Amino acid sequence: MTTTAHLAGSISGSPYALSHLDVLESEAVHIFREVAGEFERPVILFSGGKDSIVMLHLALKAFAPAPPPFALLHVDTGHNFPEVIAYRDRVVALHGLRLHVASVQEFIDDGRLRERPDGTRNPLQTVPLLDAIETHRFDAVFGGGRRDEEKARAKERVFSLRDEFGGWDPRRQRPELWQLYNGRHAPGEHVRVFPLSNWTELDVWQYIAREKIEIPGIYYAHEREVFRRGGMWLAAGEWGGPRDGEPVETRLVRYRTVGDMSCTGAVDSDAETIERIIAEIAASRLTERGATRADDRLSEAAMEDRKREGYF
Repeated sequence: MTTTAHLAGSISGSPYALSHLDVLESEAVHIFREVAGEFERPVILFSGGKDSIVMLHLALKAFAPAPPPFALLHVDTGHNFPEVIAYRDRVVALHGLRLHVASVQEFIDDGRLRERPDGTRNPLQTVPLLDAIETHRFDAVFGGGRRDEEKARAKERVFSLRDEFGGWDPRRQRPELWQLYNGRHAPGEHVRVFPLSNWTELDVWQYIAREKIEIPGIYYAHEREVFRRGGMWLAAGEWGGPRDGEPVETRLVRYRTVGDMSCTGAVDSDAETIERIIAEIAASRLTERGATRADDRLSEAAMEDRKREGYF
């Protein structure tokens, strides 16, 4: 089989050569279409963050002019940035999509989950996610994870088999030579699918710029009330911050990644355009999660431990 990447390499330098963004786009579109052909009830995890936005854009392209044959699923912590939730609802309405919301707050209210002492709800998303997958019988779940983000995500294949409990075992990873993806799974199991596996943060931003994709304003530099904790600027909010001795400041910041407000840090930045963001990312030596996600700093294996339990 001749892959898109091989085709691009074989005609490098010719006027018909594909750019690296064209290669990545073609691979992702192929993955979406492959899942549509192999699975019965796929769903796209959609949070309103930049990776899920690009993923949805690719899905829309893959099946145009028809709508994507997938619903969307958002695991709502209840501590989301208001700008991101507003964007999510606007996009769903614009494209006439189906949105399932798995609420962490509902699980806390009925006793199935207990609030953490530190106030963060990111680690609490696993149970509502697995419950939604079981309830709606989703057999393939698209996620926006990229291998450049974090060590555990670098171990993932594009098709990642999850057992009947939603758990991930790195030893059960399947070979994916020549872009051949094995979606076979036993009853109760499902497959996580990562169309952006081979993308980098810089690729995502360059693609957003090229495609002129609308994103939440939170990604651009803006003034926000924040306080310092653990070397990061966290947003003040109802989730429990700041504590005594953590003064609130108004600073010019932006977000490189979006998650639970209690563990997603802002970075000092004056990048008010996509072009300036791209220049900023190109010069950075820290991954977005390493720089701005407190939940990944709990231990060296924090992400891998959560993935084994069923996390994204």
